[in-house]
Amino acid sequence: MRLGDRVARFDRYILSQLFMLFGFFALVLVAVYWVNRAVILFDQLIADGHAASVFLEFTALSLPRVIGMVLPMAAFAAAVFVTNRLSGDSELTVMQATGFSPWRLARPHLVYGLMLALLMSVLTHLLIPASLERLKDREREISGSISARLLREGVFLHPASGVTFYIREISPEGELADVFMSDVRNPDRHVTYTAERAYLLRDDAGPKLIMQDGMAQVLTPQTGQLSTTNFAQFSRDISGLITQNGQGRRKLRYVSTRELLFDTAAVSEEIREDPGDVVLEGHQRISQALLCVVAALMGQAALLVGGFSRFGVTRQIVMAIFLLVLVQLIEGAMTEPVRRNAALWPLAYVHIAVGLAIAGALYWRAAHPMAFRRWRRAPRAEGAT
Repeated sequence: MRLGDRVARFDRYILSQLFMLFGFFALVLVAVYWVNRAVILFDQLIADGHAASVFLEFTALSLPRVIGMVLPMAAFAAAVFVTNRLSGDSELTVMQATGFSPWRLARPHLVYGLMLALLMSVLTHLLIPASLERLKDREREISGSISARLLREGVFLHPASGVTFYIREISPEGELADVFMSDVRNPDRHVTYTAERAYLLRDDAGPKLIMQDGMAQVLTPQTGQLSTTNFAQFSRDISGLITQNGQGRRKLRYVSTRELLFDTAAVSEEIREDPGDVVLEGHQRISQALLCVVAALMGQAALLVGGFSRFGVTRQIVMAIFLLVLVQLIEGAMTEPVRRNAALWPLAYVHIAVGLAIAGALYWRAAHPMAFRRWRRAPRAEGAT
């Protein structure tokens, strides 16, 4: 009973260390990726006149995807760091002296990897598709925002290609003072409007700009002829200046995993993607979760191979990183065949199988250190005779 309590206590201790370090590495990596994304969003949204709340909403919606990108790396880093620290403090040496084999030491890392795989599954199958679809809907909504695209004082705006819009001042009542609008989208007819006052109105037909006390100038570039017209009031339909994307087709990233795997033909026709791309997206969501298990096991197994030395395990850490990169390269090499032929979907899991095989070989090597030494000494003995 005491041995069982000691074993359970050891597993809980290792798991607590793993998740504590995982939280740290995940926070750092998410912060790095999020800052890069936030800078781009800030330029796009704030520069277009949107409120800070819109910026915060967009960054929050982009977080699930960022977390999904960094989670396997954080899992690997935590496994390597914890194993290295336990080795340096001789804690693993003590546990092995009490009879713990490398296979037994792998149990908390396996549980750790499976728990992260469950978290990654929730992200890839639920949160990421939902957040990306919501993000696209919000982008579509703000792209049609008149106030964000046109109502800015003292700035020359370009709400559409070939259109320039300027307002000197906006009164508290919503009156626009000294309005300038140039439309050169038609190469045969360039139109420029100036008005002392203007108002933006929206009706069933779309948004309109009501200009008062102004002038319209029409230039014909081929002949160089310029005609001017003064007006007391003029209404201009500006719906063409506001991007209306409509609902459009769904993107591959928004489709549920069930549809991707079990209704491939219909999804392929709807989103106009090859069946191989549809199937690959579904199986990659599953393999991304399994990659957490591979990363956790490889991170520990590579360090166990080198034994326990007070001089550190730098070579083993480098080897672990190299092996993880190798697994990622295999994943990249398998994507193209699946894209060309959806029937080859099992190739999407080759890198997982290779990673688990490498981890198993490393654990076996750590459990049988003398076998490798005898194998190395045998050729030398034959050469001496």
